[in-house]
Amino acid sequence: LSAAAASGGGLVQAGDSLRLSCAVSGFTSDYYTIGWFRQAPGKEREGVSCIQNNGSSTYYADSVQGRFTISRDNARKQVYLQMNNLNPEDTAVYYCNTIAGHWPWGKGTLVTVSS
Repeated sequence: LSAAAASGGGLVQAGDSLRLSCAVSGFTSDYYTIGWFRQAPGKEREGVSCIQNNGSSTYYADSVQGRFTISRDNARKQVYLQMNNLNPEDTAVYYCNTIAGHWPWGKGTLVTVSS
């Protein structure tokens, strides 16, 4: 059974950077396209970015394009989200999962950006 756990969130100021990490477990985790998702207070969960299983292709939501960078290290079973130039609209709980949400969602990691 595969699963993913997000970490690295925190309280930052607008314009700051954070790097989120997603620890992926399970024998077949390397086969999946992994995505970062976020859920802001009072809003539905939305996709932020995803990366193909071999890292050859990535996708970014318009709201984070040019500011966020996704990467993965399959040997370490890690997926990362480098977030630069954060703004208050990025405040949310961030999760990682397969793009279809196959795995349990877990608690996520809270990112709070103050203005």
